Amino acid sequence: MTSILTNVAAMAALSTLRSISSGMEETQDRVSSGLRVGSASDNAAYWSIATTMKSDNMALSAVSDALGLGAAKVDTAYSGMDSAIEVVKEIKAKLVAATEDGVDKAKIQEEIDQLKDQLSSIAQAASFSGENWLQADLGGTAGTVAKSVVASFVRAEDGSVSVKKVDYELNTDNVLFDNTGAGGILDKTYNVTSNSVTLSVNTDGASAEVTVAAYTVDDLIALNATFTTNTTAAGKTTQLADAAGTFYVKIDDTTWVQAVDVTGTGQETVHDEGGTYYGVDTANLPASIAAPSSIENLDITGLTPAQLDAMISGVDEALTDMTSAAADLGSIGMRIDLQTEFVNSLSDSIDKGVGRLVDADLNEESTRLKALQTQQQLAVQSLSIANSSSEVILSLFR
Repeated sequence: MTSILTNVAAMAALSTLRSISSGMEETQDRVSSGLRVGSASDNAAYWSIATTMKSDNMALSAVSDALGLGAAKVDTAYSGMDSAIEVVKEIKAKLVAATEDGVDKAKIQEEIDQLKDQLSSIAQAASFSGENWLQADLGGTAGTVAKSVVASFVRAEDGSVSVKKVDYELNTDNVLFDNTGAGGILDKTYNVTSNSVTLSVNTDGASAEVTVAAYTVDDLIALNATFTTNTTAAGKTTQLADAAGTFYVKIDDTTWVQAVDVTGTGQETVHDEGGTYYGVDTANLPASIAAPSSIENLDITGLTPAQLDAMISGVDEALTDMTSAAADLGSIGMRIDLQTEFVNSLSDSIDKGVGRLVDADLNEESTRLKALQTQQQLAVQSLSIANSSSEVILSLFR
C-alpha cells in the first residue's frame, strides 16, 4: 500500500541512517581519543580497573622519584665514608711511624691535626637535602636514629595499600660523629683487648659464644709460669699447670686458654684427664684497656710506647667499623638501584596492561570508520529514494 501519510521506506532508511551515524560517532570518538573504554558507560569493569591502576602508577612514579632522592642520600654518605676511611688510614700510618725511636712526634702530630680537620670537613659536607648520615644526634653510646628510603607502593589482594621502605639505622658503629655525646666512630674511645679467642661453651645445656684470653707457650713463659703438670694425649701436650695451680688447656697447635675444673656441671669440656674435666673459664675474660683517646682528640706527643700500641689498635677498630658501615651503605645503594629498575619495569607493565584494557585498535577503528562512511552515503541515498516516492504519487493526480 502506498500512502502519503506513512512512508515506511523512508522510516526504515532513516532508522538505518541514525544507527550508522551513532556508530560513526562512537568510532570517531575512539579514533580521536585513542581509547576503546573512555568512560564508565563504555565498560564499567574495565574502566574501574584501569582507573585504579592508573592511580597506582602515579604512586609508583612518586616512588621512583623518592628512590632517586634516597639513592642520592646513600651515595653522598658512601662517598663521605669512603673518603674518611682513606684519611683514617693515613692517621694509622702516622701512628705506626711514631713508634720509631727518635722520631719527632710533634711534627707527626701536626700532620695528624690536619687529617683530623679533614675528617671533620668530610663529615659536615656529606649532606644531601638536609640529610647527613655521617653525623647525628645519638645522645651517647646507647642512641640510635632511624632513617629510611621509600622503596615501593604495594596493593595487596584485599585492596589495601602500603608503602614499603628500606631502613637504615644510624648508631655508634656507623656514624662518624655524635653531635650530642661521644658515641661516634671518631669521637669515642675504643677498648682494645689482649690476645683472645672466641669459643662456644655449653654450660648446663645452654650454649654461648665467649671470648677468653689466649696464650702461646711463649706467652705463658713470659708470665713466669713454672709448669708442674704436663699431661699428654696421643703424644701431644694438652694441659699445663703453673705453680699456683692455674690450668691451661690446649685448643689448637699453638693456642692455650685458661681452664677450670668443672666436673659434673655439664659444661662442654676441652680436656678429659681420666674423669676430671677442664672447660673454659668464662669468668676469666681477657683484660680490656681503653685507647688513650678518640681519634677526634688524638694527641701523640705525650704517649708512651704501650699507649701508642693501644691507640693503633683503637684506630684499627675504628677502621673496621668504618669499613663495615661503608659496606652497608654500598649494599643499600645496590638495593635501591635494583628497586629503581624494578619500579620502572613495573610501571611499564602496568601501562601495557591498562592499554590492553582500554586502548582502541586504530587499525580496526580506521577500517570500521571507512566502512561506516560508505554505509552512511548509501543510507543517505536510500533515504533520498524513499522520500522521492511521494512525488510519484503526486503524478497520479495530474
